[in-house]
Amino acid sequence: QVHMVESGGGSVQAGGSLRLSCEASGIPYITYCMGWFRQRPGEGREGVATVDSRGDIRYVSWMKGRVTISRDNAKNTMYLQLNNLKPEDTATYYCGGRTYCSGADCRCLETRINPSEYTFWGQGTQVTVSS
Repeated sequence: QVHMVESGGGSVQAGGSLRLSCEASGIPYITYCMGWFRQRPGEGREGVATVDSRGDIRYVSWMKGRVTISRDNAKNTMYLQLNNLKPEDTATYYCGGRTYCSGADCRCLETRINPSEYTFWGQGTQVTVSS
């Protein structure tokens, strides 16, 4: 059974920082593409950053310079460092994972920033930024 559990959210003032974590279990983690996504109040889920099993990274342009994504395959854990937070960053942040399988051969072929491409999700962690 697949579980992804986010942690590290909280309430900060504008300009503050948070480090989110996502620990996965029940999957061969090294074969999974992983990503961070967020959902602001009243809006759909949107991509923030993705990382493949080799550590290749993709950021959305409007978060570049303020976020750093990383993963530790030995710990089945992915991280998102959020810096210089703004009130408009207030959202529930989710981790997502997916793999590509050809028969029994599964691997992370390509990271995509579109949340519809992801299969498994955590329950989310709330980030609230006050001005």
